[in-house]
Amino acid sequence: MIAPGATIGILGGGQLGRMLAIAAAGLGYRCHIYAPDRESVAADVSAEFTCAAWTDEAALAGFAESCDVVTFEFENVPVGPLAALAAKLLPHSRALEIAQDRLHEKGFAEELGGRPAPYVPVHSAEDLAAAIERIGAPGILKTRADGYDGKGQWRISSARDADSIRLPGAATIYEGLVHFSAEFSVILVRSQDGEIRFWDSAENVHEHGILASSALPPSAQILAQLEQARALAARIADALGYVGVLTCEFFATDAGPVFNEMAPRVHNSGHWTIEGAATSQFENHIRAICGLPLGSTASLASEVTMTNIVGPAALTAHELLSDPAAHLHLYGKREPREGRKMGHVTRLGPAPE
Repeated sequence: MIAPGATIGILGGGQLGRMLAIAAAGLGYRCHIYAPDRESVAADVSAEFTCAAWTDEAALAGFAESCDVVTFEFENVPVGPLAALAAKLLPHSRALEIAQDRLHEKGFAEELGGRPAPYVPVHSAEDLAAAIERIGAPGILKTRADGYDGKGQWRISSARDADSIRLPGAATIYEGLVHFSAEFSVILVRSQDGEIRFWDSAENVHEHGILASSALPPSAQILAQLEQARALAARIADALGYVGVLTCEFFATDAGPVFNEMAPRVHNSGHWTIEGAATSQFENHIRAICGLPLGSTASLASEVTMTNIVGPAALTAHELLSDPAAHLHLYGKREPREGRKMGHVTRLGPAPE
């Protein structure tokens, strides 16, 4: 058990790290952020900040020495340099290795009984043509690594579309399009002794590849598929010996849940838990990695809606405070670029018209 006053290291300096640091402070911990970018909204609320490259061995060693336990706030941290942190890192870097490669991720889920969309690795234009012939179109070509919020993805409506796509230098994967009625996340927390608790699953709506909202309760179809989806997520967590919050995203289809991807971290679709659950995803992640008892994941309202604030919408976000049901979270980012997540607002009770 990590004692109060100890230092938690967080790899990554974005809004997830910021909310982890705020939760950690409430439990009496200090946080030390490590990130390569000078602008860090997580560092703004933390005790220490190391700004250095992921490959800076000396900086990583000094960072590790100052921390009692280390975690990460996003899955694109390079795995290689983390060997020096292995003794203090939770969850284990194996989760990162799998999540960073869509091909390995889908194969891993399949081995544990999950059902992803049909997929084929693509290394050349000839591979892409063969993949479309095998799986069919429409489909989506994705980079195997680094893509998020719709980046690194190309929608292919027909075989003819493939002729106009210039393949990136990075490895890619072609996925058949899934016909689904809804999207949802299974978010769990697993303790160091293997206890698993689930939050209620919100129904997710994406716009332009970015999560727009998550809402409870989800559709009846999602509720009917939760047991099967949760069972897969638990098998993934157990197979990895996972510690902390793990998110698995699914499509609800007429044939059952289709596994989309996993995120070995706290997740945007779980932001509603700050006000909407007895213990937020951020606090429970801190509890888990510090060896503390897990908190209740019970929802505090039958209806909850979390809406992302994206881009220039942040400039007028304070107007939302005129709604007494609104809980506003702005992340402190200076530049409200189009497509950039700037904050979110959560409402307990019926969603506004």
